[in-house]
Amino acid sequence: MQILKGQHLGALYTFAEVGKHNTLTHAAKVLHLTTGAVSQQLLQLEQQLGFTLLERHSRGIRLTEKGRQLHQNVSFHLAEIDAEIASLQKGSGKKQEIRLKLTPSFAFKWLVPKLESFHQVYPDIQVQIFAESALVNADTRDFDLAIDYRPHPFKHPNAELLLDEYLLPVMSPRYLERHPWLQNDAGNTAHWQAVTLLHDAMPWEKAGKDLEWRNWAKEMQLSLPIERGHFFNRTDMAMSAAEAGVGIAMARMALIDNELETGRLVSPFSPIKANAGYYLISSTQSDSNEKFVGWLKQNACSQAC
Repeated sequence: MQILKGQHLGALYTFAEVGKHNTLTHAAKVLHLTTGAVSQQLLQLEQQLGFTLLERHSRGIRLTEKGRQLHQNVSFHLAEIDAEIASLQKGSGKKQEIRLKLTPSFAFKWLVPKLESFHQVYPDIQVQIFAESALVNADTRDFDLAIDYRPHPFKHPNAELLLDEYLLPVMSPRYLERHPWLQNDAGNTAHWQAVTLLHDAMPWEKAGKDLEWRNWAKEMQLSLPIERGHFFNRTDMAMSAAEAGVGIAMARMALIDNELETGRLVSPFSPIKANAGYYLISSTQSDSNEKFVGWLKQNACSQAC
């Protein structure tokens, strides 16, 4: 069934620009249109779709929930089209491109610092990285490969464990100096009332917001005020807060190599198993995928083996 008429397809591109900039005026400048023309296109698109894409208020606009979902998919596929056109313009008959979805924290802290070594070995393979959300939806088909942090065991027909994870409370050197009891009297639960716990409140979908601290306290047989502190929806934000001296963050070892090596974060504790890990999920099969997966496994093994 055809939902959109031909004349409305261009409005999807307009919608993608509006959603990117969250302003009609900026999108109009990019598209070389008037603000009124952009607004008219969006109104016609909403009428054709049968639902509202934007909420308009005195301070501007924001995407509705359906608008946000549509914008994510439209932007993704427009990027695909651009990449395909660029490939054809280069005269390449062989597509060597990988669409990779993963969380921003894993992309920023683990993958990106290592990615240059892959490009040195496979310069003709392009890796498109999509890290727009704190969580990855492994059930969508808009990717070739995905890497997601999940509790063990993660039962998915196309998933395999890439890297096991360990938890470690970390803090800035100065914070440890201010709380020396952490090094020799951490078993005294009264001391913990004086520190601020930093949480990744969204390690995976439907996880408790204090899950990682709760699991660590249970393993250490400590009764801690885990319901207190600051909560973030990304682990890298919690690490940044710890580095700034705000408190103690529950770190994932795979994501803090650099911080520990440089001494920006320290810990008087030993890591414990997180009972979770990073799973590799394959949606398509190709020679490029196979090479990239092999490279991922090699790097994961160099860290864990």
